[in-house]
Amino acid sequence: MVALTFLIVAVAGYLLGSVPTGFLVAKARGVDIRTVGSKNMGATNVFRVLGKGPGIFVLLVDALKGFAAVVLVVNFYPELNGILPVVFPLDGVSSPDLRWNLGIIAGLGSVLGHNYTCWLGFKGGKGIATSAGVYIALALLPVGIALAVWMLLFLTTRYVSIASIGGAAALPVTVWLTQQNLLLGIVTTLIGALAIYKHKANIQRLIAGTESRFTFKKQKVES
Repeated sequence: MVALTFLIVAVAGYLLGSVPTGFLVAKARGVDIRTVGSKNMGATNVFRVLGKGPGIFVLLVDALKGFAAVVLVVNFYPELNGILPVVFPLDGVSSPDLRWNLGIIAGLGSVLGHNYTCWLGFKGGKGIATSAGVYIALALLPVGIALAVWMLLFLTTRYVSIASIGGAAALPVTVWLTQQNLLLGIVTTLIGALAIYKHKANIQRLIAGTESRFTFKKQKVES
């Protein structure tokens, strides 16, 4: 029964994270975000192509997907029991430690859903905003430190990719140093490694000297 509960939570987290926010927002503006700018569906490319408003909206919604995946399990377990008592029993699985672990798995599922959405051929974003939302719910101090690293690198280099890679590396290190949950440490390491892997094209461009620095000016979209 516990295994079934974890499986259901992982799938539900994945489906929540798989909502392709950037793609949908751009599509509503008549733009296929996969064909313009960096061709990524994340908030940074939406910001560059469509401007500050849509970019901030996508950033917040992507973060909310990760935050909600965790909070819905950890904070609303009794309500889930009322809806699906067979999947979410009140004995055993409802203990604080196991509920927390369920939240970790839900958060991991949401990041995987964002990065590999089933609605767009299992292609998606890089998971930075969604991961931030997950860790705002799970581990506020580590994500605060990771965001500080992100901001410092962004302000000094103006490369979102360098900032994101630095934040992705700082998060698991900080989690291992400040948290006592083994599953959280393992999952955070996987999420951090995945985020860095998703930046492989950016790393290649950085090495080649062709990576674009971030600018607050909206790019022109050819029709």
